[in-house]
Amino acid sequence: MAQPTAPAARPKRTREEKKVLASTLAGTTIEWYDFFIYAQAASLVLGPLFLAPVSQASPGLATVISLATIGISFLFRPLGAIIAGRYGDKLGRKKMLVLTLVLMGAATALIGALPTYADIGVTAPIVLIVLRIVQGFSAGGEWGGAALMSVEHAPENRRGLFGAYPQVGVPIGLILATGVLWIMTTVTTPAQFQSWGWRVPFLFSVVLIVLGYAIRRAVEESPVFQEMLQRRKESSAPLRDLFKHHTKQVVLTALIFIANNAAGYLVIAYFIAYGTGTLKLSRPSVLLAIVVGSLGWLIFTLYGGALSDRIGRVRTFQLGYALVFAWMIPLFLLIDTRNIWLFGAAVFVLTIGLGLSYGPMSAMYAEMFPTSVRYSGVSIGYALGAILGGAFAPTIAELLVQNTGWAPSVGIYIMVLCVISFAAVTAVKETKGTDLRVPA
Repeated sequence: MAQPTAPAARPKRTREEKKVLASTLAGTTIEWYDFFIYAQAASLVLGPLFLAPVSQASPGLATVISLATIGISFLFRPLGAIIAGRYGDKLGRKKMLVLTLVLMGAATALIGALPTYADIGVTAPIVLIVLRIVQGFSAGGEWGGAALMSVEHAPENRRGLFGAYPQVGVPIGLILATGVLWIMTTVTTPAQFQSWGWRVPFLFSVVLIVLGYAIRRAVEESPVFQEMLQRRKESSAPLRDLFKHHTKQVVLTALIFIANNAAGYLVIAYFIAYGTGTLKLSRPSVLLAIVVGSLGWLIFTLYGGALSDRIGRVRTFQLGYALVFAWMIPLFLLIDTRNIWLFGAAVFVLTIGLGLSYGPMSAMYAEMFPTSVRYSGVSIGYALGAILGGAFAPTIAELLVQNTGWAPSVGIYIMVLCVISFAAVTAVKETKGTDLRVPA
């Protein structure tokens, strides 16, 4: 009797898997679009608009401060990770994913409507920073939930590929953010863009949030979490249990991420500021080069997730970091030619290593923690890694170039981080094949 029922069960499971992948991909794309649109606007216009006195006295200092506001939000990612992780481990992954999506969208839209320093004085940068903090809080809770929804729904032999779907939300969100900015810089004059054009990408977030909310509401809760509830295995204090028994894993997840996140934020924010400011390349051309690089990031992130299902998570990470390390000095030498084609090619090659060291992350992190503290563990580790890695990477890069006058100094900084992350991932026992289910 089992034979006739098996074919009927498979299509239902396949449909749900597709819904989960669409949900995690759409949600993280929208979340990171919101997060990145700020990072790129900070590279282009937010300094003169919200730090007008500083910008008039020292444009270089205004750029540094503007880029530093990108990092401020990272300091609040752990808080978002702690709260979302706690309630995600107690109430479910789905509820937290819907909440973080709405919070991020609301903050982004409000930035688009925020008066500038010329309108309300010092209140403008203060409110801007508060809204950026809300974005950081939301981002801290988003990634862990999306990663777990995809990995916990996945067949065991495809966790790397499934886990890569929320990961590619980063390059897709970057493509979307950069593309919208490129359109606005193309169809407006510099004065129009400075006046109102920069607001359009922020306000466009309202449309994306409505779409993402509808998609996420339609997805079922993670089956692993449902099994945990049925067996009443949830922890009454996930955070306490996490640090009591799994501190080493949290530290390792943070260190594994720092090099990838720092190098990624060069693509997301710093290369735009460096290309348009220092190298004096045209803004639309630089933005288009970043879009091309983001396409590479998308492709190699998916490939990295799939590759980790074959050769293991650790080896895939090691290969990715070796490639990033080896490319750092050639990257900056090519960018400094001021040739936009070489600029775009250099960024594209960088994304090969970025993708291989990002695609396996969801699967590996989920496999490093038990179900009862998994949301807390992956979220907090990811958030701490983001602080140590990407939070102030654009600011550090700008200061290095200003003080040394030699762009490859930024490459050496990233190479040091690659050594740290490579060592951390090498210290992890291969996680591929780990049973994610709740022990009976």
